[in-house]
Amino acid sequence: MVTFIIAPNLCASEQPPEPAENWTSIVRSSPYWVSQGVYENMTTIRHWVLKESGYCSDTNRHILFDMRGQFLGYIEDGNRREVTQERLNDTRRRLAASGRADSWAEGGAGTTGYPFALACNQPHVNLDEAVARYLGTLPTELIWGAWDDLAFASQEKPEPLHDALMYVYDTRLQQQRNSLPATLPKYLAGQVLIESSGQQRAHSAADAKGILQLSPSALNDCQIKPANHWHRLAQIDCALRLMSQNARNLEEPFNQRFGHLPEDKRDQLFTLLLVQAYHGGAGRVRALLNDETLSKPATYFAGQHENFSAGDIAFGMVFHNLGRDRFGLASLYYVADVQLATQALCRTARLGDTAFCQ
Repeated sequence: MVTFIIAPNLCASEQPPEPAENWTSIVRSSPYWVSQGVYENMTTIRHWVLKESGYCSDTNRHILFDMRGQFLGYIEDGNRREVTQERLNDTRRRLAASGRADSWAEGGAGTTGYPFALACNQPHVNLDEAVARYLGTLPTELIWGAWDDLAFASQEKPEPLHDALMYVYDTRLQQQRNSLPATLPKYLAGQVLIESSGQQRAHSAADAKGILQLSPSALNDCQIKPANHWHRLAQIDCALRLMSQNARNLEEPFNQRFGHLPEDKRDQLFTLLLVQAYHGGAGRVRALLNDETLSKPATYFAGQHENFSAGDIAFGMVFHNLGRDRFGLASLYYVADVQLATQALCRTARLGDTAFCQ
């Protein structure tokens, strides 16, 4: 349940608490149980950003939230970055003084503060346009082509990108070239929307290319020649190959840690970790499962899994390791955005009642 506190109405204490030395000390001292509800809370906050709604209906704002992803307040941005930072720190102090936040830490240039802050004004995907492109609502967005041993649709009868994704997934599954969870296609579709908005020629400053924003090294690993870097069937095929490889690398430590979970919950958690691995690397996710220090949250959640959703566990494993091994809030934003994209797809008449959305 998200509690709404409008920061400008907070009353300052006569003796505000001293700030923590830094935000990581707050993270390290937080009990693991605070991750209850974090997945839903974080997706709510990211929904406001992606849809420019809620407290981000005015994009010239920053919203503040706590370790549970609970919204605590917002500020109106200043006319300069320094003014905005000053307002954020003042609001953090007042949130702590009023008891709305257990503690606080000042933020600054290149320094994260606490409660955490998220800018409403930032690059993001237009989900409505991305969904229309993915489902081929417009004839210009329908596709056809051939790649490797795959042949999809025809020039005379092109079909939506969604059908292409399912064709590649089903073909590789029948060929026993992947053993990914049944929930994976839905999340891979969400990644297409978030990575590129479904645009074939999407190209990042880091030279990631195509509908799944594959890096040059990933494209090389999939033995895709430069002429085919933008090929949508090749991109889907390569992403599935990389995810299958990640799944093989994560399967053993995952099962050792979470193999006792109910099947549906186990599959959803594994899928979310595969999405996280696609974003930040399988090695870092593996460390969350078996590293002596980074796996401590996973150990707790495995023993108390009845009290947490699969999403809470996936996010809690990262939340309690923020600041370690390059884990940051962006790691959570990515998975939350992919979840929101899947929800947008599953609200459509085309996919809402299909097995794809189960």
